[in-house]
Amino acid sequence: MMANLAVLSFVIVAVGTAQGLSVRDFPEVNDRPIIGVIAQASEGARATFGKTYIPASYVKYLESAGARVVPIRVNLTTAEYTKLFNSLNGVLYPGGGVDMFTSGYAKSAKIFYDLALNAFDEGDYFPVWGTCMGFEQLTALTSNRNVLTTCKGTGNKSYKLNFSKDYKSSRMFGKVPVDILTDMATLPLTPNFHEYCLTPQNFTDDAKLKSFYKILSTNTDDDDMEFVSSMEAIKYPVYGVQWHPEKNNFEFGSLLKITHSDAATRVSQAMANFLVSEARKSAHKFPTPAEEVAALIYNYAPVYTGNVTISDQTYFID
Repeated sequence: MMANLAVLSFVIVAVGTAQGLSVRDFPEVNDRPIIGVIAQASEGARATFGKTYIPASYVKYLESAGARVVPIRVNLTTAEYTKLFNSLNGVLYPGGGVDMFTSGYAKSAKIFYDLALNAFDEGDYFPVWGTCMGFEQLTALTSNRNVLTTCKGTGNKSYKLNFSKDYKSSRMFGKVPVDILTDMATLPLTPNFHEYCLTPQNFTDDAKLKSFYKILSTNTDDDDMEFVSSMEAIKYPVYGVQWHPEKNNFEFGSLLKITHSDAATRVSQAMANFLVSEARKSAHKFPTPAEEVAALIYNYAPVYTGNVTISDQTYFID
């Protein structure tokens, strides 16, 4: 009986809060969240293992905070993506190197993005998170064009975050312990592996971006170019970071300039905890237990790829 009462309990998100979400009822907790991670086409050394891939660090990252993971294949039908959307509790767009407009990754990302926004407007919660290329993909989905600029010195380098004035009132950082936020603001704990940047000027000049997101942090590359490093949607549960929170805890390649200090691992865990807490607000579920089991990443075995890629382990989906 108590379990049934828990399912029926709700949390109210108030209008005009710093988080920016509208009034609506969401399930208070889903203790078995499942997050989809979008795969992308394999290139170079990865292509010898399989057609599409997901770095295992994203899977471990989500699992470390209490979620399970489903790989989202590229080039499914819209109906198949919609069925997955109604079965999952959130989606993560990982880093990588495919086209933001023509790739299978981009196609699936757009479908989930559109479904998530429409669902929210109808009272249904579904978080969308983009990391690195996923961050860049979000800018393309919102602006419908390429707003990025080439930047230098942002590959294999960690930064401290230059937080915006109101970052503590954000959903992304609002519940992160103060000592972790202090470390993020004073120590180089956020790994960067990208060659394109969203400058604050380009952000401000694009009316769609400016009205949809708020900037939570910036950084500066080796040419003193300032770029947006963290952002969240004003109204919707959509989040993007140009840096890689999953790498601190799960990537140990000898060529990677990633710190694995206590402070760095706590940053990684804090961000994972936040994303999974967002997924717990979603009541989506698979139609049957058998379909759930068949979809999970557990049906795949990660492959050691640390000798040929920057990812120690990789899942190959097709």
